Amino acid sequence: MKEYIDKAITYERYEKLIDDLLDEGKTTGPNQSAAMFGYGKLNRQRMHRLEKTVGISERTRTVVRKVTRPMIWLVITEGWCGDAAQNVPVIEKIAAESDKIETRYILRDENLELMHRFLTNGARSIPKLIAFDGDTLEVLGSWGSRPTPAQKLYADMRSKGVEKPVILEEIQRWYNADKSETIQREFEVLIGEWNGDRAMVAA
Repeated sequence: MKEYIDKAITYERYEKLIDDLLDEGKTTGPNQSAAMFGYGKLNRQRMHRLEKTVGISERTRTVVRKVTRPMIWLVITEGWCGDAAQNVPVIEKIAAESDKIETRYILRDENLELMHRFLTNGARSIPKLIAFDGDTLEVLGSWGSRPTPAQKLYADMRSKGVEKPVILEEIQRWYNADKSETIQREFEVLIGEWNGDRAMVAA
């Protein structure tokens, strides 16, 4: 796992990679169709908006600032991914509340062997966050690719045969209504578990 962590990049470099590719009319990954470029452009706009508008709750701040264990959060992602655009800026803001947490980003399609170790229900769903102990690189746990209610919505609609574009539109509506509240609550619990202290979560 150290090899993947070492080759992963910071959030700032991840953003620059996306921006540089968009300037060339491209996105990340091997599929460089006009549709994928369009997704990349749209999702970069979503990232910008969330970076400006998302606030971390006092409850979440309280939990994150109690972290004592050094951690590395390795996030598998792609620039064209709608779920990544909605979740990665929030993850980055959560991590920024603690100097014990370091985030690193790595592209899925260039690292499929890694992705295959952390599938979600057998799928290469992203974003996928893998939490490591910062000293030993022990895998502490993972999260992804969506908050639980959004994942349930996706699974329910898919089981009913709803077409994927319609499903993705509904998922985006869910994100807009949720305003990152669910992912913050989920990370409060996970951070307590990863830190080795379930009592960290504020009452």
